Amino acid sequence: MPDAPSLIYRSAAGYELVMRALYGRHYRARLRAVADQVPSGSSVLELCPGPGALYRRHLRGRVSAYTGVEVNAGFADHLRRLGATVVQRDLTAPGPLPEADVAIIQASLYHFLPAADTIVQQMLTAARQRVIIAEPIRNLSSSRLGWLAALGRHGTDPGAGDGHEQRFDEGSLDRLMAAYGDVTTAAFTIPGGREKVFVLDPGQGPAPDPGQGPAPDPGRVPAPTGRPGKAAGP
Repeated sequence: MPDAPSLIYRSAAGYELVMRALYGRHYRARLRAVADQVPSGSSVLELCPGPGALYRRHLRGRVSAYTGVEVNAGFADHLRRLGATVVQRDLTAPGPLPEADVAIIQASLYHFLPAADTIVQQMLTAARQRVIIAEPIRNLSSSRLGWLAALGRHGTDPGAGDGHEQRFDEGSLDRLMAAYGDVTTAAFTIPGGREKVFVLDPGQGPAPDPGQGPAPDPGRVPAPTGRPGKAAGP
């Protein structure tokens, strides 16, 4: 691992504490919103699952198989102790994803800006039935809690090195996902409006070529404040 993870990513308990503080009474709803899109008995691939809250609370025992792809060694070990299959890997490295019925990424697509479209494309290739993307459109750095705002500004490296400062806002996320309009079956915000969910059907039509798609590079779309790293994400 090329870098030590930031504070948020150093323990499963600490990560979940921050997420609970960020989402407040809607914390459970953000997980449920994604879990409700996963058919019972399907196999699941989750990218960047962190300490596995979605798996532990909603998917374990309900899906036929689960694989998490996680760069953070501590989170990977935690997932294995929960009984999950884990591939410890930096997703910016080349290579195909494991195949599954459903591919999920929640609150982590921003880590791959300005090339987030390549992750979406890889998920469409790996998934047989559907792709679920849930991404924050409001961010930690705008929190009224000073310690959360500081974490949002300085503490978002999961352990893969530099390059995690950019964020989505709703406009830049919508522009990215517009390239996948032909295969999008649902799009909605979770209760509280902090995350937006997109459900894609990889079998509904030809997936767009990320190198030629009409969506502008979201990494070059400024946040509402005009400053990078202030738009969205944990």
